[in-house]
Amino acid sequence: MTTALYAALLGLFYIALSFKVIAKRRQFQVGIGCNGEMALERAVRVHGNFAEYVPFALLLMFMAEYSGLAPVYLHSLGIVLVLGRLSHAWGVRQLKEPLKFRVCGMLLTFGVILLSALAIIVLYFMRHFFAG
Repeated sequence: MTTALYAALLGLFYIALSFKVIAKRRQFQVGIGCNGEMALERAVRVHGNFAEYVPFALLLMFMAEYSGLAPVYLHSLGIVLVLGRLSHAWGVRQLKEPLKFRVCGMLLTFGVILLSALAIIVLYFMRHFFAG
């Protein structure tokens, strides 16, 4: 159930990002594409990048939880994922992008994916080869 908390929080953030794209589309009167509007393009990419990475990260977190990863580690992964997505969104949405926020956000997101995958592998081998 720990992963569900972060899925819910990130689900709310996804809705906020969606509304941001809708607002930019209305502002620039663009229904499809971005029509060269950089602010709209950035909002679309923040939303798209979130949709590309967060579901997979949450799936791996859930599988780690199901495999028996302790709640303290799941909370750590969840907090890092939320912070990573906030950092990425903040960095990319700026027209004069401070690259460090985007990079930090992606590194944190990749870290959650990597650590979740490693946890699943370790827990699998511990259960199947080292259980007494």
